[in-house]
Parts: sequence; C-alpha cells; structure tokens
Amino acid sequence: MSEQDGAGREWPNGAGTPAGEVYDWYTRGVALHGHGDANAAVQLLGHAAAAEPASRSVREALARAQFDAGQYDAALETFAWIVAQDPTDDYAQFGLGMAARRTGDLPTAIEHLALAAAMRPDIQHYGRELRGARAQNNRARSA
Repeated sequence: MSEQDGAGREWPNGAGTPAGEVYDWYTRGVALHGHGDANAAVQLLGHAAAAEPASRSVREALARAQFDAGQYDAALETFAWIVAQDPTDDYAQFGLGMAARRTGDLPTAIEHLALAAAMRPDIQHYGRELRGARAQNNRARSA
C-alpha cells in the first residue's frame, strides 16, 4: 500500500517518504500551501525539515503551513526555532507572536508582536495584530 501527498502523488516506498529530493519536497510543499492545502504542505515540508534541519527557509515554510493548518503549538515551536537562530527576523517574530496568541499565551504573543512591530513599523498588520493582542489581554484580565 502506498501513501499519497495532498496532490495525489504517490509515496512509493511505503515508509512514508515522498518521492524526490529535499528541494522537490520543499517546492511541492510551498505550492500546496499556496493552493490552500496546508495539511498536505505540512507533510511534505516536515520531511524537508527533517532532512535539512538547519534550513531556515524550509522551517519558515513549514511554520507558515503549520499555522494555516491550525497546528498552532507546532507553528509556535517552529517559529521559535527560527527566532533562536536569528532574533532580528521580523517575520519569525510576528509568526511566533501570532502562534502564541492562537494558543492563548497572550504575554508571549504581545512580546513577539511588539518586537516585530518595532523592527518593521512600516508593516501595518504587525501593529494591528499587536493592538488586537493587547486588547484581548486587557479583556482577559478584566473578566
């Protein structure tokens, strides 16, 4: 019995490893995510990240797919890895903040969203999400 990725391509070896090389997994995963299939993208990008654990571009694509697939704890962990490698990566700070917000960790969300907004004040949605997290935190504390 063979497995399939989200695009219906078979993984012929039965061991759950997709056909092709790491770059193929990455490009197919990014394409699947771009076409709205985040769960299938997570599968392929997870294989790519396991094969190339030091690749920040693979990890970022995986984190984005995890977030869009509703796997917020996994996305938080993946974005946190990127931030640990490069604390000046505003997008990773933003992603970490958004994932923390979705897991209900508002103090962590606010911290990382504030860092992202401070690094890139020109990106309006960073500030908008920070204000939303702060408002949510204020509501939670006053309830």
